Amino acid sequence: MARAALKKTPAKPVMRSAPARKLAPPPFQPVQLATLVDTVPTGSNWLHEMKYDGYRLLVAVGDGGARAYTRSGLDWSDRFGGIVDEASSLEVRAALIDGEAVVMDENGRSSFQALQGALKGAPATIDFIAFDLLSLDGEDLTNLPLVERKQKLRYILPEGSARLRYSDHIVGNGEQLLHSFCDAGLEGVISKRADGRYIGSRSGGWLKTKCIKRQEFVVVGWTPSDKSRSFRSLILGIHDGGELRYAGKVGTGFNTDELFKLIGLMRPLAQDKPTVKAPRAEVRGAHWIKPRLVAEIAYTEMTNEGTLRHPSYLGLREDKKPEAVVLETEAPIGTIAEPAVSSVKVSNRERVIFPESSITKGQLADYYAAVAPVMLPWVGSRPISLVRCPQGRAKKCFFQKHDAGSFGETVKHVGILEKDGHEEPYLYIDTADGLLTCVQMGTIEFHGWGARIEDVEKADRLVFDLDPDEGLDFEAVRKAAFHFREILQQIGLETFPMVTGGKGIHVIAPLVPKAEWPEVKDFAHRLAQAVAQSDPDNFTAALPKAQRKGRIFVDYLRNQRGATAVMPYGVRARPEAPVAAPITWKEMETIDKPSHFHIGDAKELVKRAASKALIGWGRADQVLPDL
Repeated sequence: MARAALKKTPAKPVMRSAPARKLAPPPFQPVQLATLVDTVPTGSNWLHEMKYDGYRLLVAVGDGGARAYTRSGLDWSDRFGGIVDEASSLEVRAALIDGEAVVMDENGRSSFQALQGALKGAPATIDFIAFDLLSLDGEDLTNLPLVERKQKLRYILPEGSARLRYSDHIVGNGEQLLHSFCDAGLEGVISKRADGRYIGSRSGGWLKTKCIKRQEFVVVGWTPSDKSRSFRSLILGIHDGGELRYAGKVGTGFNTDELFKLIGLMRPLAQDKPTVKAPRAEVRGAHWIKPRLVAEIAYTEMTNEGTLRHPSYLGLREDKKPEAVVLETEAPIGTIAEPAVSSVKVSNRERVIFPESSITKGQLADYYAAVAPVMLPWVGSRPISLVRCPQGRAKKCFFQKHDAGSFGETVKHVGILEKDGHEEPYLYIDTADGLLTCVQMGTIEFHGWGARIEDVEKADRLVFDLDPDEGLDFEAVRKAAFHFREILQQIGLETFPMVTGGKGIHVIAPLVPKAEWPEVKDFAHRLAQAVAQSDPDNFTAALPKAQRKGRIFVDYLRNQRGATAVMPYGVRARPEAPVAAPITWKEMETIDKPSHFHIGDAKELVKRAASKALIGWGRADQVLPDL
């Protein structure tokens, strides 16, 4: 069998004793992602695992059972009930396990198509391949080396379980392993730094090498068949440079049931105008649809024109949103930097950016390089707006959220539909190189949407910016923050505060991305109005500045589609280079001002973040309540 290529894990030396009282299940947190490369990395610093063909899942175990979350934080516990039920019986107080939901055949091969079939009618055949352990019994493990996390994971998984399986690995010999997997018809190899910590972004610490080319594409239309009532081929699109472009057609890989299922899904999405520009001869008679469906496609190569050669349909991806479907290309292995370390060369390092304190561009870049491991889980894979001050903060500064490609390949684009129906390329980053490229281009501040690119229509946080009127001291802001905390606790939302580096405080409630923007905005607006009406001497939700005199403005407008808020660990374009930083409510009792931290505190900020003492690390297991 193909799995024999992996060394067998030694038997467990001891079994865990029965756990004490259960703890609350850990909240979801952003998952670590792998970078596609052209060859397997060499050396004993890398361990290699089988690349599975399924759905990425985080399984949270604790008091009350277990939950299963997709890579974007959606709760799919009902779809993976068998996995959830078995995970609930693990002898742990609490755990957060990273892995893949798969359907395996007798030769150890996983099949995405088989998984889709099982989700429809045979969920008992779905297994969970566990490959990482993020927390155990209330202890955060993400700062431990991977090999230690995997050892702890192996000990908590039951012996002989058919449903919860441990992902074996080998150290070194990755290229040989890839050849054996490819010969056996498997998907490829995932290579991971053996000593790497878990970083909830695409850090360079995990790499993937594929046997065959495959990725997601957006279904933008279909061509009719002259032999049946369904269709001949699907017309595909891909986001490239922030624009949805034509990527070819796929006409194989469908069975009869899938043909009729797809036509039933596509007809309600019909639109008259072409969704992408395509050669007229290739799409003659096309039926165009709104870009709402995502399909997994296997292919041999992409032509110089950017279309697929020998594509084959594998299935729909309900866990991926069209906005997040971008062109994935193989990076040469030699260009991949160490995890969360940037290889970007910063020019003009001596240029003074903050004239009041003579802080230079080089010092700003060094700060962002230092905090990249703790900042990327917040800012990564999220539409962002940049505050660029190429000549320094005292000169002309401007916001930028779109780009035509001047930032290069490390700063990426996600196409997002505007109100008038056209698509604009919004910026996002997911690596330290992307972060430092923005700094090289004169960026000081990073502001992000309240949603990730996996689903830009669903909020993953509530942000209330408590903005004091001129003349109010910080003590008034502190009291307001605690008041807001109590109100949100009463309706079931746990929060954390963030000093903004400006005048006020953000009170932030992480959310499972379930509610869409109209509902989120309405909730935030009504809550702000209710607070202002209950205490009109201290709070206002009025937009005109003339009506805010002597009070704190509850800024709820960050909770709407397209609105942004300053990102944690982002520097502000203000005197002395203050930094936005999440803090605990205990720290909120004594902290002196919103600009408490500055770029000289990089080491302290990284050390604080490593303790994970904040609810804000990841999205809490909470949804928008009713008011």
